[in-house]
Amino acid sequence: MPNSETLPDKQNRCGWAQQGDDAYIAYHDTEWGFPVADDRRLFEKLTLESFQSGLSWRTILSKRDNFRAAFDHFDFGKIAAYDSRDIDRLLSDAGIVRHRGKIEATINNAKRAQEMVADYGSLAAYFWQHEMKNQDQRLPQSETAPKEAVMLSKDLKKRGWKFVGPTTVFSFMQAMGLVNDHTADCVIRDKVHQARQAFVRP
Repeated sequence: MPNSETLPDKQNRCGWAQQGDDAYIAYHDTEWGFPVADDRRLFEKLTLESFQSGLSWRTILSKRDNFRAAFDHFDFGKIAAYDSRDIDRLLSDAGIVRHRGKIEATINNAKRAQEMVADYGSLAAYFWQHEMKNQDQRLPQSETAPKEAVMLSKDLKKRGWKFVGPTTVFSFMQAMGLVNDHTADCVIRDKVHQARQAFVRP
């Protein structure tokens, strides 16, 4: 991602934030990088990152409400029970990205999420074990997929998750606050830093 850019309100933000509309900037300012411990939001984000592959996040963000409606607001307990009729329903839904492989992967991953909750108590407890610890030793947005993302990707694949390559997983980590990857002069970086300091790890 590019370095920070100054937007019309005269505050620096990560360069990618200026590539969209007000909703895109609001996503950057209020969601991206802030720590998340809610299992449904974690599952939603990892799912949407997998759908983003080959597309832009702006495209997925514009369809997020449609995805939520189509996938029972990412209740993975319900998604795990989807059958062929649900797949057909989703493939006919023009409001989402209609990709059979990714739809089937989402159903598979919902089942794997249930297994993870049984093993760890929550998705959050599992994912936050993979928080990046060496943030002061790297430049923000300097790596496509650092070793922590590669390790998490490998472990998810070992557990049977699909469409969770290192780049997808690192985008998930950046968005869910497992790393503060706002650029050094971004106005939101310190806000995320404070939120991460106050965050109670599961």
